[in-house]
Amino acid sequence: MTRQHEFTVETRGQGLYEFTELLRDWVRQNDAGEGLLTLFVRHTSCSLLIQENADPEVQTDLRAFFERLVPPSNHPSMAYLRHTYEGPDDMPAHIKSVLMPVSLSIPVSAGRMCLGTWQGVYLFEHRTAPHRRSVVAHLG
Repeated sequence: MTRQHEFTVETRGQGLYEFTELLRDWVRQNDAGEGLLTLFVRHTSCSLLIQENADPEVQTDLRAFFERLVPPSNHPSMAYLRHTYEGPDDMPAHIKSVLMPVSLSIPVSAGRMCLGTWQGVYLFEHRTAPHRRSVVAHLG
């Protein structure tokens, strides 16, 4: 039997937002047994990641790396960009979402996600303004 659910992740601007516990609870409530959890974010300016959740400096460093890799469109190195009318963070957010996944697949065994000890599931917000992001989960 397959099940679907849409999660809303509230962001406060650029950064990583963990929602592993929401997923764990939902998988547990659906008595998943064995299967595959597929996640898909319904936006073009954020991404999904499985990343370390023990040391918050990992998230800080990832954000700093991607800010350096893809600076805002008003940075001189980004003068070639044409899609700039939605703000200096918009086109860089689209570029970052091309570089990172917008969907994830996580095996489920004995009703639990098969994540490693220090792994968490994150939405990586690439825009500077707060957003309500939709993540569709499919459990099959």
